[in-house]
Amino acid sequence: MTTPDYFSDNCQTRLWLNLRQQHPLVHCLTNYVSMPLVANALLAVGASPVMARAEEEVGEIVRRAAAVVLNIGTPESPAVRAMKIAARTAAEVGVPVVLDPVGVGATAFRKDLVKDLLNISRPTIIRGNASEIRALLGLHTAAAGVDACQNETDVEALAVQLSQRLGAVVVASGETDIVTDGKNTLHLSGGHDLMRRVTGTGCAATAIIAACAAVETDAFKAATIAARLMKQAGEAAAKTAKGPGSFAVNLLDELERLTSL
Repeated sequence: MTTPDYFSDNCQTRLWLNLRQQHPLVHCLTNYVSMPLVANALLAVGASPVMARAEEEVGEIVRRAAAVVLNIGTPESPAVRAMKIAARTAAEVGVPVVLDPVGVGATAFRKDLVKDLLNISRPTIIRGNASEIRALLGLHTAAAGVDACQNETDVEALAVQLSQRLGAVVVASGETDIVTDGKNTLHLSGGHDLMRRVTGTGCAATAIIAACAAVETDAFKAATIAARLMKQAGEAAAKTAKGPGSFAVNLLDELERLTSL
């Protein structure tokens, strides 16, 4: 492991300062079930969310954005068309793209969508669980229950393989997040089980990764610091939470607290 110390106070402080000063516009074509939490999480860390889905304006907005999120959690046809326009435009103007291939192994429709997106442009960062990473590699997977039987060594090998194949930083989410650029790999522990009981925490994590990539050209660094932030915020939010409802509120407060200077 030869990467710099991305967890130093100075390293993280510089990134948070850039977020707060630049207020990067992050265009999220994301799961509509989680849109409020995603938007509020971006606001909490200092970014500016926009979630336009109309085909008529997506290209124009991507040209103004500092980063783009493509999350296929609810891939109805209008959103699919918008994602393809966003991917194409982002490739043209060089805007970083973070892909969240939610449930990509569940249906042929989702597999074809992600294949099309990857043919249009290669994402800067991919964030997915072990099952989704397996599916992106063309390996057999199931719609549910796969992550439980994946040990960290297996997941790391898959994440490295995917990173090398696509030339993207890969964040393999789980009890331990694994971040790799195909050469260097980090394991990030932490978080809390309540994060799995609130819809949209994963989508919010993906969006925060995009916000960090908007102000940090080193995609591995951006993904690593963002993933660690989400783990830290989850742990802190759980300390005083009475259940998933109060946890969701606490999570936003902790995201703001941890990134404030």
